[in-house]
Amino acid sequence: MKHAVLGTGIVGTTIATRLIGLGHEVRLGARETGNDRARAWAKAAGARASHGTFADAAGFGELVWNCTLGAASLDALGAAGAANLRGKVLIDVANPLDFSQGMPPTLFAAAAGESLGERIQKAFPEARVVKALNTVNAGVMVDPQKVAGGDHDVFICGDDAQAKGRVTEILRGWFGWKRVIDLGGIGSARGTECYVAFWVRLWGAMGTADFNVKVVR
Repeated sequence: MKHAVLGTGIVGTTIATRLIGLGHEVRLGARETGNDRARAWAKAAGARASHGTFADAAGFGELVWNCTLGAASLDALGAAGAANLRGKVLIDVANPLDFSQGMPPTLFAAAAGESLGERIQKAFPEARVVKALNTVNAGVMVDPQKVAGGDHDVFICGDDAQAKGRVTEILRGWFGWKRVIDLGGIGSARGTECYVAFWVRLWGAMGTADFNVKVVR
């Protein structure tokens, strides 16, 4: 399968590397052609890896991963092009973190009473947006076994039931998540994004980012 991974940071390259390891083709998207990090990743990742602009990647991918910084996500997806996103499952991993006042960050979307996931779905109504994986760090996203043998929870939300079903299959079958909780429509991204403010403080208190939550009934 062909994947577009938008974003050259640790989240984007970690997910892209995992997909390559599973035998998929991945094009890593950046703002500019010849981005140094994208080029270095593609060279190291092998023959199934390539890189290009956001538009190059989105046009290439059958499935799109938004791994850009939350503050830049709408601009990045705009550069990717609505036509290149039309009808595709768009897995939104980004968080609306505002570092302008230093650490810990605040959430710019929550202040407006909405989520970044909702903003993306509104801006690109023909994309099939599913919020996922934004509540854990990059290493745990692709290898949940790192924490408690994988006995913990990941959350998804989105308005397209079929798209959520596909993302659930990916999380379980490709990345090894045992427990995927569907929170409902894309409005539920308000909850998972707000949780990240708490996650940052847990990270500071615990001294590690390799942790997650388990919902116990």
